[in-house]
Amino acid sequence: MIKHVNPILLKGIRVYSEKEMIKNGFIKIKDQKIIEIGSIDALIDEDEFEVIELPAYYKAIPGFIDVHIHGVNGADTMDATKEALDTMVTALPKEGTTSFLATTMTQEGKQIENALKNVAQYIEKQPSQGKAEILGLHLEGPFVNAKRAGAQPIQHIVDPDLALFKEWQTMTNGNIKLVTLAPERPGGLEMIRYLKENGIIASIGHSDATYEEVGEAIEAGANHVTHLFNQMRGLHHREPGVVGAAFLRDELIAEIIVDGVHVRPEMVELAYKQKQSDGLILITDSMRAKCMKNGKYDLGGQEVTVQDGKAVLADGTLAGSILRLGQAVKNIVNYTGCSLENAIEMASVNPAKQLNVFERKGSLAEGKDGDIVILDKNLEVFMTFCRGELAFKKEEN
Repeated sequence: MIKHVNPILLKGIRVYSEKEMIKNGFIKIKDQKIIEIGSIDALIDEDEFEVIELPAYYKAIPGFIDVHIHGVNGADTMDATKEALDTMVTALPKEGTTSFLATTMTQEGKQIENALKNVAQYIEKQPSQGKAEILGLHLEGPFVNAKRAGAQPIQHIVDPDLALFKEWQTMTNGNIKLVTLAPERPGGLEMIRYLKENGIIASIGHSDATYEEVGEAIEAGANHVTHLFNQMRGLHHREPGVVGAAFLRDELIAEIIVDGVHVRPEMVELAYKQKQSDGLILITDSMRAKCMKNGKYDLGGQEVTVQDGKAVLADGTLAGSILRLGQAVKNIVNYTGCSLENAIEMASVNPAKQLNVFERKGSLAEGKDGDIVILDKNLEVFMTFCRGELAFKKEEN
């Protein structure tokens, strides 16, 4: 059910629309959609709108789309409860995220099934506005390579099993949109071909594939790389590996965790120079400890210690992040010198296109969902609108 929300007029700000940046612009939102964008000079008929006038140096940009996020604020997709997903859709607008893929991890099969079913049921009845929207599921594991497990529990890793995947996809009413797998494992290429044929993103991740094996995966239909650099065969001058393939093959779009911990700023810059803004997607890969204090937390039944911006297992392995997507946008600008427009491409446009939802999300254009983030002069998230309703406003000092 769509609840009644007053039409909103945002005015006096820099509007980063799909076509251009409008210095002194306005956006009209009504019935969850953007109905008009333009220069303030052309503004008429504002009587029916709730007017929000903002400083001229504030910026309106499209909401961020996180295709790889496990949890936030004490909640995790693997909790398999409505309450956990309620927490996630409520907390994420604070960092500018207006839609996302609820991401699972390698676990015992029954636990994965419970999480998958829970998300599928939630999607059917999720709030129509005012909260971040779950666009589907990202299945990260269990079809990965134990040699590149990272924080994926090794005892539950299995080779790509197409029959099992089909069961899971039926169970979720077709809501698995992205699958991270190791193409070099038995059954990998067969699964990739099936995913491609059925419009599901096949992503190479937690993989020890050689450059040639990645080439075979691309031929089969893979077009995505999970958290570039992390838990994959790295770049070597005699074996380019997954990283080298990601750099050289334009068919692949690569996720990257820009927190300065998972990938050094200089390596972020290297990746940006190789892939440019149309070849990267900013993700958080965040766990339940995001927005929480330092301490000990659970990740897939493993104890994770969070201290000073880092989340690690007992042996020191990085275990997801506590990165906020709004911070990733700031970081990519600082690390690479790219423009805000480039950052928007990586945080909003590319994920929307990859998920085939660009007709309604990923940019500010008339007819699209009212998913809008307002940034202040420091590129901090000041306000977030989810499908036309204010979902977050920063408290002013």
